[in-house]
Amino acid sequence: MKYPFILPRPCLFVLVLAILQSSASAQAPSAAGDMDNLARFRTYKSRRISSHDPTGGNDDGQWKNPIKAGETRLLADIKGAGVIKHMWFTINSGERHHLKKIVLRMYWDGEATPSVEAPIGDFFGLGLGEYFIYESAPLSVGSQQALNCYFQMPYAKGARITVTNEGKDNVGAFYYNFDYEEHQSIPEDLGRFHAQYRQAAPNKGWTNEWRGNGDQKINDKTNPVGEGNYVILEATGRGHYVGVTHSILQNQGDWWGEGDDMMFIDGETTPSIIGTGAEDYYLGAWCYGGCGGTGRPIFSFQRYGNAMNGGDDRNAKWMVYRYHLESPVVFTKSLRVTIESGHANHRSDNYYTVAYWYQSEPHAAFPALPPVEERIPRLMPTGGPETRP
Repeated sequence: MKYPFILPRPCLFVLVLAILQSSASAQAPSAAGDMDNLARFRTYKSRRISSHDPTGGNDDGQWKNPIKAGETRLLADIKGAGVIKHMWFTINSGERHHLKKIVLRMYWDGEATPSVEAPIGDFFGLGLGEYFIYESAPLSVGSQQALNCYFQMPYAKGARITVTNEGKDNVGAFYYNFDYEEHQSIPEDLGRFHAQYRQAAPNKGWTNEWRGNGDQKINDKTNPVGEGNYVILEATGRGHYVGVTHSILQNQGDWWGEGDDMMFIDGETTPSIIGTGAEDYYLGAWCYGGCGGTGRPIFSFQRYGNAMNGGDDRNAKWMVYRYHLESPVVFTKSLRVTIESGHANHRSDNYYTVAYWYQSEPHAAFPALPPVEERIPRLMPTGGPETRP
């Protein structure tokens, strides 16, 4: 490019500074996050819906009114426009796997079918029905058994939130807070938050006659178009995918993470986004310290993590997650997010995922939620190795 004139040095400095500032503002948020704008005045009204005792007593978790087996409990029915900014739950239940048996649903703007439908544990990344502590930017689990969500959830006409107890026992107490902003209206360019549960228990590996993930017949198999991939999300309409929590129960030895992620945008038959391995999609590397490594540290960062790491043997338990907060995956007509279960889908492990995305309404029909007994993680007889060779 040719320039018709030369800027004086002070002007050149100001121009360069402006370009750098503009570039920085387009990048991912700073470590300070929301603190960057804490001093800015707000125009919304701050609101909260909670499980507090309306009599002024201390029955805040409704111990005297437990959620009975088979009951659907309305937690929130908000009218008008607003944005839910934070949700908190803690549950008192002695029933094993109650995290898989209590189903969370959310409805926006009077819709008949939920935009959020998942077992409550899976929604918060606890897809194997067990509590553990971790922290990410949108989701975290604190001590003791405190479930937190920071995904923004806008609505123009109202929001309705329910839980259904599909277990056999009553839920002794169910505490919750929904912190939200009440607005006169919200911008038309805000998508609605969605979360969808899926599982494969087990994945259908194309062979069980293998000793290790590195067997030649495994590595020589090709899968350029994602045939047989595990489906994390299928959506239609306009929107953007922001991430996934993924829990794994290994039915086979060696380790689960040899598969590639593949994303098909707006009707593609060949994926335009293809990864190099499952741990790579989840922003780890080298089997998270396996593959002959010396350690297996767990970690939970703001955008990605390996918060449960069970090793390489049959019955190993894992949880990984990835959020595309820096650049959500945009689609205008449809999106299909998939991942292989082992290279070219040779493995038969159990996968449990929740995908998170924003889109315009109406959304496509969700797959039927599996019956509660099928959601309970259990080791499946799939053949294959029991340990890493």
